[in-house]
This record gives sequence, structure tokens and C-alpha cells, in this order.
Amino acid sequence: MPETRTRWRRFCDWCVKARRSLSFRVIAFSSIWAIIALVVIATVISTLFRQVSQRGFDTVLSAHLFNLIGSVSASDEGVLSGVPNLGDLRFSQPDSGWYWSVEPVNETLSRPLRSASLTGPVAVPPADAVPFDESYQRSYITTGPAGHEIQVLEAEIVLGEGDRIARFRVMGNVSELEAEISRFSRRLMSYLGLFGLGMIGINVVAILLALGPLGNIRGALAKIREGQAEKLAGPFPAEIEPLAQETNALIESNRRIIERSRTQVGNLAHSLKTPLAVVTNEARQLGGDRGRLIEGQAAAMQSQIDHYLKRARAVAQQGTLAQRTQVNEALIRLLRAFRKISRDTRIEEHLPDEPVVFAGEREDFEEICGNLLENAVKWADGRVMVQVVQLAGGDDEMHQFSLVIEDDGPGIPEDQAKHALKRGRRLDETKPGTGLGLAIVADLVEEYKGTIALERSGLGGLRVVVTLPSV
Repeated sequence: MPETRTRWRRFCDWCVKARRSLSFRVIAFSSIWAIIALVVIATVISTLFRQVSQRGFDTVLSAHLFNLIGSVSASDEGVLSGVPNLGDLRFSQPDSGWYWSVEPVNETLSRPLRSASLTGPVAVPPADAVPFDESYQRSYITTGPAGHEIQVLEAEIVLGEGDRIARFRVMGNVSELEAEISRFSRRLMSYLGLFGLGMIGINVVAILLALGPLGNIRGALAKIREGQAEKLAGPFPAEIEPLAQETNALIESNRRIIERSRTQVGNLAHSLKTPLAVVTNEARQLGGDRGRLIEGQAAAMQSQIDHYLKRARAVAQQGTLAQRTQVNEALIRLLRAFRKISRDTRIEEHLPDEPVVFAGEREDFEEICGNLLENAVKWADGRVMVQVVQLAGGDDEMHQFSLVIEDDGPGIPEDQAKHALKRGRRLDETKPGTGLGLAIVADLVEEYKGTIALERSGLGGLRVVVTLPSV
């Protein structure tokens, strides 16, 4: 039962995706229209063939009837005579379904004539039920001696002088006609079915080829997203070329916005650098408690400015194109630097064999890793472990990876973990710092729509789990 439910759920998911697919819609519409058209064509052709066959059948019966009438005569004594030869061997085969007969209507004629194939009586409706026409002919369907459905063409003819009237009947096997029509219909359905399958296959190929440029655009956009290209390139059909041009214009506009933001950030940093330097120098010259207070506040201002400048850069880069960072390379470079600074701390790394690419700027990733490593090394008793895990994502989900940094220090109590992420909040005043490291990390992670969690490590200290978007 669980497997059945899983398969049913997958089938439902596939149906939902198929309904949203442009290719599926076009192929389904063209296929349904082709099937309806072929069914209509088959019905029309079968109907026309039936009508033509029925007219041909009636013509054959009429010809046989006239031949029969011309082959039979009556003697002066009123005896019917003649040897009709209708040119069809079925009239001589017993119970073949093809019969003829000449029967007197009154006592002026005698000795009825019948074909060798007619071995029993044939049910004849009365003239009131099936009347004769102005030519003294009538046609009706009845059952033959062998159970065949037969069509009878009957005429009343006066032979000679007086009231010598005889009824001439020619009977044809309707079952043969229906069998022939059925064989034709089956062949027609087979040929039209093969033609329909071929036509649907050609439609599928033509539609997929026609929609192929959309797949090329998707691939080109993926290259731009992965940083392998800067714009949509390549010849596109006339219907898609405007879309490609507008997309390239949007990419270029986005790039100009980023450059303008970077310029403004740089100008702000440059404009504040000199005033802060002057304030810091004046505070140092002033000395004393007031000088140290002013110098501390200037340093805090510098930290705040650095933080908001980094955050502005992250906001400008959020969701932009062609910003990618190799996680393994950046981490190895940072770990090499921290190993030189903290020789007493053993730093272990567990990096995946396959490359992990962060969907963001290298400076932001290094800022996140640097602050977390600095805290881990500062509080660790002697061991720090760094791990990167690539997380699996579905087709419609954002791909992510986890950066895990653990230490064997005292850790952070669960009730104080949330406070540690607040700006300027220091849980231990005995260690140097500004209390901005984890807050900066939390802000950068939030800008990239990631998550950060502070947990208890298996090493005994703090375990920080940061989830970030990846390519």
C-alpha cells in the first residue's frame, strides 16, 4: 500500500507538471485534434463506402431480376418454363444466400421455378406491409433458409395474354455485403491508425524542434547564473530574438545598478574615513578617560560603518547574476591563515570531494567564515572542526549547502543563544571583542536568504550551522 500511494503521488505530481508544460499542451491539443479528425474522416469514408456498396448491390440485384424476367416464359397451357443463367455460380450452390424464384400469383400459371441454391421457403411480407411501387416492384429484407439475412428484389410481371401474373424474386446475401463493409472498415481503421501515429509523431518532433530555442535560452540563462557567460548569445528565431534582447538589456541594467551601488559605497567609505581618522587622532592626543572614551566610540563607529557597507554590498548583490564563489578554495585559504595565527588550536576540515559553489560574492563568504572561525578559535580549548555539506534540492527548490563550525570550548547556553546574535551583545566580557561578529554573520546570511543556528557541539562547545544558497 505505501508503494501504491507513492506511485500515485508521483503520477499526480507528473500530471500537475505536465499541465503546466507548454510542450505538453501543444502536443496534447494537436494529438486530440488529429484523433478527432481521423475519426471523422474514417466515419465519412465508411459511410460513403457503405452507400456505394449498397447501390452496387442493388444494381446487381436489378440486373439479375431483368435477366431472370427475360429468361422465363409461359406456354399456352400456363406452364412456366425457362432455364435462367444469371452468370453467378452462387445461384447453384445450396444455401449460399443467393436465390431466385418465379411463382404464379393465380391459378392461370403452374409449376413455379426456383434456383438450385434455394432449398427452403423464404418469409415474404404481405403487400400491405411492403407495397409495390408504380413499376410493380418492391424490395425488402428477410431471412433465408440457411439463416442468412437476404435482400429481396421482387416484381410482378404479366406473361402473355390474360391475367397470367407471376412474381419474380431475386435474393442477395446481405451478410456478405456487411462482411465486406466490415473488412473495408477494419482496413481503413488500420491504415488511418498508422497514418495517425505517424502524423502525431511528426507533430511531436516538429513541436519539440520549434520549442527548442526556448530550451537554448534556458541553458544560456543557466550559464549566466553560473557565471559562465555575461549575456544571451547566439542566433535565435525572429519570434524569440526580442525576448533575448530584452533579457540582455535587463542584465546590463542590473549590472549598472550594481556598479553604481559599489561606487556609492566606496564614496561613502572614503568620505567618512578622514573624519574618523581625525577624531581618533584627537582622542589619542586628548588622552585620559575622555580620550579613551572618544577613541572607543570612534572605533565603534568604524565597525558600524564597515558592517553597513558590507550589508549594502550584500543587498546590491542579492539575486544578481554571475556572482559565484568556490567554497573549498575560500575555506582552505582562510584555514591556512588561522592555523598560522592560532598554532595552539588544532583546526580540522571535512570538505566534499565535489566542488561546492556559493551563489554570492567571495568577500561576503569570507566575512561569514572569518567571523565564525575567529569566534571558534577564540573560545576553543584546543580543537576546531569545519565541515561543508551539500544539501539535495528538488527541481523547484533552491539548492543549498551547510557550513558547520564546531569547537570544544564552553559553548553558549540554549537560553542565551538568541541573544548572541544581537548587535553589540557580549555574553562574556573577559574576552576581547565588540560583540558584532555573530550579528554581522546573521545579517549577511539573512541577505542571502539563508539560515543560521547555534547548537551544542558534540565536541562540547558551540556548533554553528549556516545554510547558504549554492549553484
